[in-house]
Amino acid sequence: MAVDKTAAGAVFLSAGLSRRNTGEMSDPVMCGLCSDDDFKMRALIVEDEKRLARNIARALEEATSFAVDISTDGEDGLYMALSNPYDLIVLDLMLPKVKGLEILQNLRCKGQRTPVLILTACDTTNDIIQGLDSGGDDYLTKPFETGELIARCKALVRRSYDRPDPVISIGELSVDTVGHVVTFRGKQVVLPAMEYRLLEYLALRAGEIVSAGFHTACGDNRHYIYRGLY
Repeated sequence: MAVDKTAAGAVFLSAGLSRRNTGEMSDPVMCGLCSDDDFKMRALIVEDEKRLARNIARALEEATSFAVDISTDGEDGLYMALSNPYDLIVLDLMLPKVKGLEILQNLRCKGQRTPVLILTACDTTNDIIQGLDSGGDDYLTKPFETGELIARCKALVRRSYDRPDPVISIGELSVDTVGHVVTFRGKQVVLPAMEYRLLEYLALRAGEIVSAGFHTACGDNRHYIYRGLY
């Protein structure tokens, strides 16, 4: 299906996308300033079963367009979680070097508020209570259905941005984060995949100042600052 460039442009204008420092309007996607991953949600999977970790990563990448990092031991997982701005952490409990609960408690003690979904074979009521009381935001036991895992991950990210409804409505703009459908002034607008991800990224951060230069890959030493939806 062809993209209605006029409508698509109007959607991005409604999102308040403007370039500061130059005083001119610009499409950050079309002008090539930013890479595809710059507008994806970021997830960290801390899981010592490598095949399972890869399968979860693939599911998140395909179903939700997450950019996913994997760590297979607790020591490295804790370091990555503290060193990078993730939107979601999927955390096993029975990990080598540093156990999952210790990672979780360490993150919360340091003020880390990233949503954490505990994914583990520890399935007793006491295990679940301990995991949630240690700072976990959700708890899913193995074996699990991939669809349920994905739905829980998406819900955690929406809630972390105070957007519990999967349909984000801002003025005349509506973004269905489940169906990936954009509606503007009552009409559906078809966007290329990367532009949709950019729009969803901004919609979740409505009212915030969002820097497109937060990854060095975006820049040529200039600071491109884009206003979020308001």
